[in-house]
Amino acid sequence: LFVGAQPVADDMVEVYVSDTGHGIGPEAAEQLFQPFMTTKVHGMGIGLSISRTIIEAHGGRIWVEPNPGGGAVFRFTLPGVREEELTQDE
Repeated sequence: LFVGAQPVADDMVEVYVSDTGHGIGPEAAEQLFQPFMTTKVHGMGIGLSISRTIIEAHGGRIWVEPNPGGGAVFRFTLPGVREEELTQDE
């Protein structure tokens, strides 16, 4: 499992999580962010749908792609925050 972040265009930050598991089939990947879609025996299928809703509400996007070394890479973007934006007005 590998987690990282990097700046991307338009003052956005991309966060990525990759693994080297079995990966996600193309037909599952197309529906993965839909409510109640799961690839797990005991999964509820709401986690990625909720994640997508939150990320999109903040101006970002989320997607999955195959990991070239096997497995999958989940990526999402969110607007970056500059240090001066973190200081509170007194």
